[in-house]
Amino acid sequence: MLVNPSTRPLGTVLVTGGSSGLGAATVAAIRAAGGTPVVLDRNAPADGIDWEQTDLADTAAATAAVERVLDRTGGHLDAVFTAAGTDACGPLDSVSAQKWENVIKVNLFGTAAVVRAALPALRASKGTVVTCASTLGMRALPDATAYCASKFGVVGFTRALAAETAGEVGVTLLVPGGMDTAFFDDRTPQYQPPADAKLNRPEDVAAAVVFALSQPPGCQVRELMVCPSTEPSWP
Repeated sequence: MLVNPSTRPLGTVLVTGGSSGLGAATVAAIRAAGGTPVVLDRNAPADGIDWEQTDLADTAAATAAVERVLDRTGGHLDAVFTAAGTDACGPLDSVSAQKWENVIKVNLFGTAAVVRAALPALRASKGTVVTCASTLGMRALPDATAYCASKFGVVGFTRALAAETAGEVGVTLLVPGGMDTAFFDDRTPQYQPPADAKLNRPEDVAAAVVFALSQPPGCQVRELMVCPSTEPSWP
């Protein structure tokens, strides 16, 4: 196996949504690679993981949670991975405004709030931001207006952030396809993957996140699309 001698140590990595799914898989991968994950989530992560309980739909709460983490680390932070996400499927006029807007708040506003609060520390450490969009941030599907709007927003936010912080902070856009996680569990059957769907393991996508986080300052993986080879929402 080829090893890049200039690979960057992961250090302290803030992971939103780190208690389940891709977030939890990435937390495990960060630990395995020698890094120190800190989780922002509504629910507690695995035992032994430092975390802050917060609702990412609440910008003030998300900002305060990041600030509490920075208080504990002496203001130091090496990276942020915004894995947290939610959905509300259905035709626009059948999804309540509250549920629809909550998707935007968690997926887009929560991402922006956490990154905004972490930016001074990331500038100081020449750190890295990895945001989590979706193949549905590249291609729109019916009955997914909230999710597509939020993930298209994450794509635009991340590309603009990369331009804004070039030379100061590393920025990577992760675009995952379908994964075998609990993300689909609370959906009605018509919005769940079929039984024979080929979905990626979250552990495999997490390895791509660690790859992006490991790049040395000045070497950027700008965008990573990681999806099953039979992903129906790509290209």
